Parts: sequence; structure tokens; C-alpha cells
Amino acid sequence: MPVVIEKKKETGRDGQRLFVPAERTKRRPEAIADRIKDYIRSEGLGPGDRLPQERDLIDTFKAAKGTVREAMKALETQGLVFTRSGPGGGAFVAKPSARHAMELLSTHFFFDQPSISDIYAMRKVLEPEVAALLAGRVTREELIALENTIRIYDHPPADLDEQYRQRVAELDFHSMLAQLCPNPLLGFVCGLMHNLLRELPAARAIYADPTSLSRETGLSFQYRLMAALKDGRSEDARVIAAEHMAFAESYMLERAAATK
Repeated sequence: MPVVIEKKKETGRDGQRLFVPAERTKRRPEAIADRIKDYIRSEGLGPGDRLPQERDLIDTFKAAKGTVREAMKALETQGLVFTRSGPGGGAFVAKPSARHAMELLSTHFFFDQPSISDIYAMRKVLEPEVAALLAGRVTREELIALENTIRIYDHPPADLDEQYRQRVAELDFHSMLAQLCPNPLLGFVCGLMHNLLRELPAARAIYADPTSLSRETGLSFQYRLMAALKDGRSEDARVIAAEHMAFAESYMLERAAATK
């Protein structure tokens, strides 16, 4: 029986109404991929567990070999399945990584990229909450890892290549905080914002700009934030992160205008 997804009218970024079909019938491989996901859940399978052989899947779904292979390929692309050849080979359940998921989502914005303002509108709201949640929960080892990241950019760069690496490392500091966030969805969305910013041509041009001078101010915010996290000062952490995001947005927009 075909699987049907209801679709509603949507509005594009330019405000124009986009008309899409009220419903779309899933292709057979997509429907089989969904049923394999259901099987993984119902059987309680986890990363590394073997999936049924191809012949068994063909018999179960009464589908052609090519259809089953296309379904498995889709799951592999999603990061939920991996295959291994040779003795003991076959298809196995994989653990989808956050990086892989972010790469897939970034592709969604390939032709319609968000602006610096779009990204910072999200960062200003979400990153202070990450900081507040982490206050008092960061271990000594995690603080050391954060400080080791800061050491990459706690000194003037020797050349433009090092400056670029330093600017990316500044984002890595915030990505580490996102990874440590006790709310995994909040942390993932923040990480996605960092990933989009790393790939945004306008941001990359700013990172390569020899007149970039925000390193010292950024360091000050980050050291203050680390102290608040270590001391368990939740509200201070939220305020510091909010101030940092506001400063970063202002700086990025100013430099974006100057580098046009």
C-alpha cells in the first residue's frame, strides 16, 4: 500500500506563495527504507548489528533486487546503514554522526544560503542557553580541552594562513560547547549554525581579511565564559554569551560591508 505524506502550501524566502501538491506518494524504495527503519526500531537493533540478507529483504518486501538495493543505498547515504564485503560481510546498522547530518543539512542551503544575519539571529538566541545549561557541568578535562582550543588563537598570527586557522578555531570553541550541551537538540542546532558559518563565502572572506582585529575581544569573552562555567554561574554565563554573540554579529556585519 503506498505511503502518503501530506503537504501544505508553503511560503518561500522571498514571500511568494509556493504551491506544492497536497500529497505525494512515496516511491517504492523510499517506502521500503522506512520499513527497514521500523524493523531496526522494533527489533531493538543498535550500531554494529547485522541486518537481514538481501535475499531475505527481497522476499519480505516482495520487491525487485534493484528496488531493495536503492532503499539500502538511501539508508547508507543517511548514515544509518553501512556495508562490508568479504567473509562475514553484509549490511549493518550504523550510528549516524552529527557531522554527517550537518553535511546533509548544509547541502539543503547550497543554492539558497542563509545570510550572516540569519545565522546570528539563531546564535544570539540559542548560544546563551547552551552556556547557561553548561554552567557547573563542565568537567576539568573538558575545561582543559576548551583551553587547548583557545591556545590556537591566543597569540597574534604569523601570517594570513595562521589567521584563517585561528578564526576557524574560534568557532571550534563554540562547537565544543555545543557538543557538551546536555540538551542534544539545542547543541545540534548550534553546531549546524557553526557549520553553515564555516562554509558561508561571506564569512570565509572575513576570516581571510588581513584587517580582522576581533581576536582579543573574542578571547576576553571566552575566558570570562569559561570562568562562569567553572564556577557554576548560570546567569553570568548566559549574559556573557549573549554579549559575545551581539559583538560577533556586529563585527561580522561591519566587516562584510567593508569587504564587498
